[in-house]
Amino acid sequence: MGSGVLVDTSVWVEFFNGVESPQAEYLREAIRDDQPLYVCPIIIQEVLQGIRTDKDYEDVKDSLLAFPIPDWNPIEAAIAAAQLYQGLRKKGITIRKSNDCLIAAFARQFDLAILHSDRDFSIMAEHRIIRVIDFSTT
Repeated sequence: MGSGVLVDTSVWVEFFNGVESPQAEYLREAIRDDQPLYVCPIIIQEVLQGIRTDKDYEDVKDSLLAFPIPDWNPIEAAIAAAQLYQGLRKKGITIRKSNDCLIAAFARQFDLAILHSDRDFSIMAEHRIIRVIDFSTT
């Protein structure tokens, strides 16, 4: 994969809620330009569990499932996420949401950059664990 972008829950929430942010705008433009965007199972779960109506749930589910989902053995993914979490803990860094380690593990496994609005991913990028779409220079 390598040239694609894994879109985190934080950005999908902004996107579906019409929030104006650099990340949501990047996502809108990437969709319009048919850029390679990906989701993974935990992102689908996190986004869908926040949907309030049945119609919106079905619409959002259909939208998310239109994007490629990297296929990875769930046990291997869980172990990779735990190793990532433990490695950071050994450096004195605690990731607030362990699901972020699972998302990061997917990004590493499939060499995808992460589009996010979540400081945990910024911390992981600072430690060269993952690549992120950087908005600090824009």
